[in-house]
Amino acid sequence: MIKVSVIVPIYNVEKYIAQCLESIQKQTLDSFEILSIDDQSTDNSMKIVEEYAVIDNRIKIIKHSRNRGLSAARNTGLEHAKGKYIFFLDSDDMIIPETLKELYLYAEENELDEI
Repeated sequence: MIKVSVIVPIYNVEKYIAQCLESIQKQTLDSFEILSIDDQSTDNSMKIVEEYAVIDNRIKIIKHSRNRGLSAARNTGLEHAKGKYIFFLDSDDMIIPETLKELYLYAEENELDEI
């Protein structure tokens, strides 16, 4: 069972995406997926994501046929998510290693809504 789906919209963030992905990969939670939504970047963002996806099968790439914006990218991620819970992360942000585990445990302990 996938506990958390991390949805990361990707659009022209080649300066930041490697650090973002690495921060997700370092999570202490034992089961999560990373949904990278390609919103038709015009820089090397997706090349970087594809390199990470080759070595980490938790990274899934979903492509838009045209640029649709942040909200549409998040909605696309929701449509493909297999996790019990959702975590949205902007592609120019990073999270500390315990983030997903602590949020998952809190959600479970407090019986929060699942997707």
